[in-house]
Amino acid sequence: MTAKPILFHVTNSVAIITLNRPDKLNAFNREMALLLQTYLDDCADKAIRCVYITGAGKGFSAGQDLVEVTEPDGPGMARILSEHYNPIITRIRNLPKPVIAAVNGVAAGAGANIALACDIVVATASASFIQAFSKIGLIPDSGGTYFLPRLIGHQKASALMMLGDKVSATEAERLGMIYKVIPDESFEAETLQMAHKLAQMATLGLAYTKLALIASAENSLEAQLEKEDELQQKAAASNDFAEGVQAFLEKRAAIFQGH
Repeated sequence: MTAKPILFHVTNSVAIITLNRPDKLNAFNREMALLLQTYLDDCADKAIRCVYITGAGKGFSAGQDLVEVTEPDGPGMARILSEHYNPIITRIRNLPKPVIAAVNGVAAGAGANIALACDIVVATASASFIQAFSKIGLIPDSGGTYFLPRLIGHQKASALMMLGDKVSATEAERLGMIYKVIPDESFEAETLQMAHKLAQMATLGLAYTKLALIASAENSLEAQLEKEDELQQKAAASNDFAEGVQAFLEKRAAIFQGH
């Protein structure tokens, strides 16, 4: 029986999505890309309060499976972008909850850029990131040309994309490409602990934070102040805010419900 290319389960309000083609370093084919979209849609369920994406085996994802690209009856590049990767990136950004990329090994090409589209990127000390597109005559896709220069600046992003250099997890953290490097031996435990912590927080406020950060990429200061005003009023009207204030006054841990 062929293993599913993506594994999905929910524990303590955290949806754990595992890219599961370890023999291919979790390279994407059409089946895998469409299934990831389905699971990301499932994560819209209010019972899910944090999403955690990782890879099986030694890699996070090597990007696109090039065998599929060369198949005469394959989907072709236009469909791969419009039906595979662009919808994945859009779903990650539109989910009103934190999405963690737990990069457990190499993240190359579209695999790297799917990780960078997530809200928090953590990596094992042995992980690496590669904008591999130039090596085969392509441009970075899956939002790479949007996210990477905003994370590390135009010059660094341009060089990494054109030269195709491998970036170690330690260097990625230094550049501001990712949040944190975690030792391999404690990676799974520490990153899942982070996901469960987020799931117990005021997740409506986290969703509004995500919206504010997305808006800030395009807004002027004046427009961003208006966006903050709009979202803060919504947050202040939530049950979570009332609970947070009451818990603070009563000197106890808050019990947030995510609404």
